[in-house]
Amino acid sequence: MAKPQAVTDADFTEEVLNSDLPVLVDFWADWCGPCKMVAPVVEELAADYDGRLKVMKVDVDASPLTAGTYGIRSIPTLLIFKDGKPVQQVVGAVPKQMLQEKIDLVV
Repeated sequence: MAKPQAVTDADFTEEVLNSDLPVLVDFWADWCGPCKMVAPVVEELAADYDGRLKVMKVDVDASPLTAGTYGIRSIPTLLIFKDGKPVQQVVGAVPKQMLQEKIDLVV
């Protein structure tokens, strides 16, 4: 079963921008309550879309350059990348169905 993988400033380009698959990126921080609420949903999505979607997590405190590049001001923010570009965005802890709808537009 697929699980979300951590990605940092150092490997974001390789893991996300150069990915052959669409990528869901969860921008989060350890101190963020809503981030902890959405984390189990992100794990479920990694399993549900295994083989069709990569799921990555960026700790905004550990990787401020990547968070800044994409204008992350509120967390959790989930961006979906396709062909190296962000194509969908969800801000806040939202129901799984809302994330699935956004993902289904891309995969």
